[in-house]
Amino acid sequence: MSNPISLSYCLLITGPAYGTQQAASAYQFAKALLAQGHRLKTLFFYREGVSNANLLASPATDEFNLVAAWQELAEQSGCEMHICVSAALRRGIVDQEQAQSLSLPVANLAKGFMMSGLGSLAEAMMTTDRTIQF
Repeated sequence: MSNPISLSYCLLITGPAYGTQQAASAYQFAKALLAQGHRLKTLFFYREGVSNANLLASPATDEFNLVAAWQELAEQSGCEMHICVSAALRRGIVDQEQAQSLSLPVANLAKGFMMSGLGSLAEAMMTTDRTIQF
């Protein structure tokens, strides 16, 4: 079912991948807006939301894997997934470049996510019709 008025969205996710409903609600909202024919342009993970990009997250086999779900959603919809570099570094999430720079043994930024600054969030907010925070 498509919506006659298609809008573009930026979702700002500040809740952790596990432990609260914020990120799961954001994921369900994203799926619903895509099903209605809207465009999801940007996902921006900030504060505790950066845990949604942790490659080392290992939910139990009977739990929903939200990190993998975000990756699949981005691949299917073509949206960009940004995580705040400052918030990520404070919480121990690093990409390959940061791991090398900080002499860390491993990078743990999941595939499909990219480190960004708040400027990327500002740009996404200015170039989409709606921004919604979870």
